[in-house]
Amino acid sequence: MDSADVLGMLQEVAAQIITPQFRSLDDDEVFEKSPGDLVTVADRQAEQELTTRLRDAFPGAVVIGEEATAADPALLDGLAEPDQLFLIDPIDGTRNYVNGHDDHAVMVAEVHRGETVRSWIWQPMHQQAFVAERGGGLWRNGERVQRPISPADPARWVGVAPHSATLNEVEHGLAPVRTAAWCCGVDYPRLAVGETDYLIYRGSKPWDHLPGILMVNEIGGVARRIDGAPYTIDTRGGGLLAASTPEIWERVHHGLFADSGIGPKDL
Repeated sequence: MDSADVLGMLQEVAAQIITPQFRSLDDDEVFEKSPGDLVTVADRQAEQELTTRLRDAFPGAVVIGEEATAADPALLDGLAEPDQLFLIDPIDGTRNYVNGHDDHAVMVAEVHRGETVRSWIWQPMHQQAFVAERGGGLWRNGERVQRPISPADPARWVGVAPHSATLNEVEHGLAPVRTAAWCCGVDYPRLAVGETDYLIYRGSKPWDHLPGILMVNEIGGVARRIDGAPYTIDTRGGGLLAASTPEIWERVHHGLFADSGIGPKDL
C-alpha cells in the first residue's frame, strides 16, 4: 500500500468518525485517563477503525494505538523490535477537540526496527495533509515542501512551547517563546513549513512525536532530547527540542537550557 492509500485511510476515518462528533460530544462521552489527560469515544472508535484497516492492509505488521497502550502499558515494551510497526494517534490534541478548537489531527507513523520510515498527519479542520518518507522528503497536500530559510538573527526566530512562561523569564537573546498549539500534529508541520523555527515539548510519547520528527528531519531539521541525547522510539521522558536546522538547535539549547539550568520539569 502506498503513502497516498494510507493517507486516504486517515481521511476516511476522520470524515466518518472524528469530524461528525466534533463539537457534538456529550459529557458522558469524554473521560480522563489520568488527571488532565482526556480521551473521548471518538478517539477510541477512530483508533479501533484505523487498527483494523492497517492490520488488513499490512497483515504481518504490529499495529499499536495510543488508547490501547493506556489500557495495556506493556504494549510499550519492545517497540523497536518489530520489522514493521504502525503507531496510531487517533486524535492528537484531544483537549482542543473537546473544547471545539480546530487544532487537532490524526497521525500514524510506520517504524521498521525502531526507525521511522513513513509518517502521515491529517488535520481535518484545516484540510492539511502532510506525508513524509525517509529520504524522500515532506509533502503537503501533494506538493513537496521547500522550507524557507530561517532568519539569521536569533532574536527573529519564532519558538513555541506548551508551557512558555518560565522560558520567557530567561535572558537568552531570543524572542519570547510563544504558546504552542497543544497539538503535535499542528506544531511539527508549522515548524516544517517555516511558520516557526523551533519547538519545545515536555512529553516524549512516541505516537506524539515520531510522525512530526520524521517531517522535521526531511526538511533538514533536527530533534533531540533536551539533555542532547538522540530521541528514539524507546525514549521515556527528558523533554524534546526540535529545530529547523542543527545550528538553531545548538543556539537555542545553549541559550535556554545549558546556560539557564532550566530542564524538562521546569517547562
